[in-house]
Amino acid sequence: MTTQPESFVNRSRIMRITSALALLVPAAANLHAQSVDDINLQVHGYATQAFLYTNKNSWNGTDSNHGSASWTEAVVNLSVEPESKLHVGVQARYYLLGDYGNQISLDWAQLDYKVNSKLGFRVGKVKSPLGLLNETQDIDPAHLWALLPQSIYPIASRNSLLSHYGGIVYGTLPLGESLGKLEYAGYGGERILSGSDGFFQFLRDAGFTLPNGTNGPTFGASLIWHTPLRGLKVGATGEYDHENGEMDLAGMHGTLEDGPFRTPFFYGQYEKKRWMVGGEYQRIRLNSTTRFPGLPAFVNEVDARNFYVMTSYKASSKLAAGTYYSSTMNLKAPVSTSRFQKDWTVSARYDFNPYLYAKAEQHFINGTATGFNASDNPNLQPTTRMTILKLGVSF
Repeated sequence: MTTQPESFVNRSRIMRITSALALLVPAAANLHAQSVDDINLQVHGYATQAFLYTNKNSWNGTDSNHGSASWTEAVVNLSVEPESKLHVGVQARYYLLGDYGNQISLDWAQLDYKVNSKLGFRVGKVKSPLGLLNETQDIDPAHLWALLPQSIYPIASRNSLLSHYGGIVYGTLPLGESLGKLEYAGYGGERILSGSDGFFQFLRDAGFTLPNGTNGPTFGASLIWHTPLRGLKVGATGEYDHENGEMDLAGMHGTLEDGPFRTPFFYGQYEKKRWMVGGEYQRIRLNSTTRFPGLPAFVNEVDARNFYVMTSYKASSKLAAGTYYSSTMNLKAPVSTSRFQKDWTVSARYDFNPYLYAKAEQHFINGTATGFNASDNPNLQPTTRMTILKLGVSF
């Protein structure tokens, strides 16, 4: 594999971000000729502050076993509609969670042109239509949960999962009153994983670094059937990825290649009156290959079976509660508590008004596969109880 100097990679990433932000230029040009009302300028966002406590292990480097407030997030998005079929938007995020973040990043910047209900296009840095919750995992005010199921939506990998550089074609096809409607999306482009992504924590624990992360092609398709039974939808997503990047270890330079691998998602959700029931299954199979000059290649095999089931009840306009069970199991990992994680969670949310809300959540966790790093926990325990209190404000 031919490597590229860090300066070239950094310039390439700057160009990607600049190109994505440039999608706003046509809308900005219209500001001279149209009023703010004419282009439907919208500014929204939210900010959250959480307090974490775990009875044993520290979670994601937050020192939560002593109580920690090192989980802060702030999101702002701007959107305009220069024309009735054209929507242009951008979202930025500040994020701090223990060992992760403490920086401002670009969540997405996209141009969305909707020909009609059956056909639309998005280009730029676009949200990836993965699974049931990926396209909304960046909207904390929309969820009851303080923390989404970590088996499929690990918080330390949110930036990598949420979006990709490229495009999406999407639409909704009516199937008739007796069959409901079919929502589809096809996408492709480039996915970039930061070197600080949670997926690479096991490598960092072993002394490896990925100075420029990994990147590579991503392609996928999603189908969601909105059934004739009101409130019931079922769907599936399939994604192909093949990422690689440079790797360093004690002054030696090598490469990391993930894949190629294919990831299927299957999911469903049913809402009736004040109740919601949902669930999702995902399987990840890949061979991650590490190569250093003069040394034999090392292959790390992954066969992870991940799923969750959840239910919630909206007791009133201000109060909601729910529970979920989340599970991950890597069948190729050595037999230990680090090969799996099972998490029973109970959660409650109270909306003081349309702008201010609070969440309280209790996790009963068995296994250490997600969020519990060996470097932060020299005496890693097999079970953990985690309490999360989160306060949020939206606008």
